[in-house]
Amino acid sequence: MKKMILLLLALSSVAQSDELDSLINSANNIVDQINKGILLSGAALEYSYEGGYLSNGQLSTSAHITNQQLEAYNTALIAMNNFQPYGNVEDVLQLHAAEQLELMNNAVDTFTDVVVEMIQVVEVVEIASEASTPDEKAEVQEFVATNQEVLTISQEQVETYNQSVDDIEIHANNASVYLGVAANQEAVDFLQTGAENNNSNANNAALSYNASMQRVSMQWEGTNNATAVYVNGTNFGLDFYVSEADILTAGEESELYLTGPTYLGYQCFMYGQECN
Repeated sequence: MKKMILLLLALSSVAQSDELDSLINSANNIVDQINKGILLSGAALEYSYEGGYLSNGQLSTSAHITNQQLEAYNTALIAMNNFQPYGNVEDVLQLHAAEQLELMNNAVDTFTDVVVEMIQVVEVVEIASEASTPDEKAEVQEFVATNQEVLTISQEQVETYNQSVDDIEIHANNASVYLGVAANQEAVDFLQTGAENNNSNANNAALSYNASMQRVSMQWEGTNNATAVYVNGTNFGLDFYVSEADILTAGEESELYLTGPTYLGYQCFMYGQECN
């Protein structure tokens, strides 16, 4: 389903350029045939009066306009009614959001893989925390000594984990801000006007989110100009920032957390045992 959504958004983003390309290609095909018809007719006018200058009798068919060519051209004309020479800002925002969501999902896959590799640290915490008597503490010491190689976490795993967490936040924020702006018609219209004022196409603009400046901007191709909307409450009612507590609370309700080892416990997560 995720791949299908990404595909549909990608198709939507190229539809505008396809409409113009279809018109150009289909019109060129008609023109080519008309040109050949003119050449054949011109040759007939020049040489038929002289005699002794014959075609094979089938050459004219090569100048025919086929039903397929006619249909393609007329269909392209109709499609141009929806053509947007300045592109479609909303489609661009949604496409970039879809790309960021895919990158986020890839980062989550990397994150979950490395967490599973380090998962026995959860068991260490559980066993060590439950040890209260000297005998129980001795059991912890024996467990660690016996399984030290498996329990050891490598620097490479930590670096992978840290990078994946960073990537998840970056791509999640990018996707969220693009979708949020796309859902605000005033902001979309403002960016669309920017494309028109700069005689540029939104599909070719460089879209970016600047976290430090708290804005989404579109750099217009062929210019030094950009149009930006702020997402901190400055304009268009776009105030997207939430607290760390709000984010972590949302995380507590997520499927990833509720099916994860820190919530279920090591034995439940790994073996389906001792689940409460």
